[in-house]
Amino acid sequence: MDSAAPVRFLKGHGTENDFVIIPDPDGTLDLPPAAVARLCDRHAGIGGDGLLRVVRSAAHPEARGMAAEAEWFMDYRNADGSVAEMCGNGVRVFARYLERAGLAAAGDLAVATRAGVRRVHLAKDGDVTVHMGAARLPAGPEPSVTVAAAGREWPARNVNMGNPHAVAFVDDLAHAGDLLTAPAVTPSGAYPEGANVEFAVDRGPRHVALRVHERGSGETRSCGTGACAVMVAAARRDGADPAAEGVPVTYTVDVPGGRLVITEHPDGGVEMTGPAVIVAEGTVELGRLIAPSGDDRSNG
Repeated sequence: MDSAAPVRFLKGHGTENDFVIIPDPDGTLDLPPAAVARLCDRHAGIGGDGLLRVVRSAAHPEARGMAAEAEWFMDYRNADGSVAEMCGNGVRVFARYLERAGLAAAGDLAVATRAGVRRVHLAKDGDVTVHMGAARLPAGPEPSVTVAAAGREWPARNVNMGNPHAVAFVDDLAHAGDLLTAPAVTPSGAYPEGANVEFAVDRGPRHVALRVHERGSGETRSCGTGACAVMVAAARRDGADPAAEGVPVTYTVDVPGGRLVITEHPDGGVEMTGPAVIVAEGTVELGRLIAPSGDDRSNG
């Protein structure tokens, strides 16, 4: 595609976890990491915690095997341009875009992701529910994982929601510091691809709140998979295991950008419900956006 040609974009968020949305149904757009990073730059680009490229599954080599189940593939990138497996808030915003574009209607649909097909329900009241799949916990005894930030250290639970998470329960969310840099996670071998790190506190019975440093994006206002990971970690800490007890467990999870409701079912499936909003749309010339910074810099 001609880099000087205008490219359509939208901007959306789910509990203030915000994304640049690039419709590319036929998979013809070249989006190298540098272009994604510039698009997500809050000063020199559009700004976002990540980028959602909307591609037909049949048109993307990583998604063709899922095309029979899900027409659309969420090609998700972190704000630094790196590829990520999954983003729970991103799936809700992705589904909201499909509805807005007339590509999906209220009700049930399927979205292909690098973590597999995710089932989504677009409710008429505006909320979106995503079937996030089952949490994967390490087999055998809980391994010793530690996270450190702002001169403090805590034990953490390893929870995988299609992407890796380290969940630490703390006395005060402020103890995590400014989270401008990634918290240290040890041992490093526990997360060979890096990890999203959640700090969680209790707000009441089956009610928790969190802050998160997302791998490749920094601290964000919300993280859907992180909220699910915290819910599962809190349930196990509290002695709740739907698979063993045969009844679902629901937690309210507050994030800086709003509130999510997370339910774990006896079959292991985790559902996340929350809002998703499209707030803007326009066009951008990628060639101009990723021109050398010296070409468009002025004093002032």
